[in-house]
Amino acid sequence: MKVLLKLLAALLMVAAGLARAQVSGAEEAERQVLVMLQLPKAHYRPDGSYAGTYGEGVGRQSRQQVAQALAKAYRLEVRSQWAMPLAGLDCFVMRLPEGDTRSSAEAARAVSDDHRVAWAQPVAVYRAQGTQQEPLYAAQPAAQQWHLAELHKLATGRGVRVAVVDSGVEARHPDLAGQVVVNENFVDEGPVPAEAHGTAVAGIIAARADNGLGIAGVAPQARLIALRACWQAPQAQTLCTSLGLAKALHAAIQQGAQIINLSLGGPDDRLLSVLLDQALARGTTVVAALPSSGGPFPANHRGVLVVGTAPPLPAGAVTAPGRDVPSTAVGGGYALVTGSSFAAAHAAGLLALVRELDGPRGSQVLQAALVTASQGRIDSCATLARHVAGRAPACASREPTAD
Repeated sequence: MKVLLKLLAALLMVAAGLARAQVSGAEEAERQVLVMLQLPKAHYRPDGSYAGTYGEGVGRQSRQQVAQALAKAYRLEVRSQWAMPLAGLDCFVMRLPEGDTRSSAEAARAVSDDHRVAWAQPVAVYRAQGTQQEPLYAAQPAAQQWHLAELHKLATGRGVRVAVVDSGVEARHPDLAGQVVVNENFVDEGPVPAEAHGTAVAGIIAARADNGLGIAGVAPQARLIALRACWQAPQAQTLCTSLGLAKALHAAIQQGAQIINLSLGGPDDRLLSVLLDQALARGTTVVAALPSSGGPFPANHRGVLVVGTAPPLPAGAVTAPGRDVPSTAVGGGYALVTGSSFAAAHAAGLLALVRELDGPRGSQVLQAALVTASQGRIDSCATLARHVAGRAPACASREPTAD
């Protein structure tokens, strides 16, 4: 008995330590500043053997020297460096030293005025737009509203790459096994942990439909790019920083994501806006949850499809199932989830079906790809009917729709 009590006490201490670490992650972010230096255009430099390089090593060292000089001048500490060639930037993560009473926003404003800097900004915190999971009882799948069995006769999202920028996805879940082609961690250096919010979002989009278990995703043959930019914090919170999100968005573009799901909300952010514009310019569809807390971004970014669960909606936003939705849960089980996070996941899955049907033509599928009924509700059957001339799903004739 004493051994068991000691073991229990040790486990509780570990859990408490993890909780403190998760909270301190957000607190640490609030003391960080991102300093952007412009990447110069690459210039070829031939050597004596005519092999040559583009001189990147020299350029990197030069930018590191500039960063160190900036840190010294503005009383900051350089913590790490991250190159973003897609955005033409080199990002240096700097931190306010202990005991410094300035805010990160104040420090960022000061550094931004330096002629050597493209811009500087504080690290912001973002929150997922979904509630804590509940035990799953005998619930009817919310996806039945969308007649998935009929839709899947026409499309399953085969081969479409969907990036889930979220908390950790449990890739070994029976309904997600084989669905995750990329699983990366941009929160810390450890392996990707299984976390509730990301696992639920992934299941709604692409849970397997051929294994006789649990649920079927809206796009069961899509390929998930799971990018952990957020972490599971105490009191059912899922938190992210702008730095983690920026790294994940950059990776999503590099990995060729055709759809990016962002079930989160927070303050406006210049770096994230640049990366979203890069993604949109490449024909990537970006889906965001209608925010209920944490700030308006990325839902307010031009070109992003905004999805909520019910009216009222901003102009151009749509609704999808997002209340008491069964999805994959940590530990191999299932749970009910509620929130615009999961409505966005439904829309991302449906757009994966549209991408499959449209093929190369589907490079800019947003509102124009969707058919909506009253109060912005996505009509899944009419949507697919629009993209499959001559072989619309039977359900398309049973639901009144309006563009």
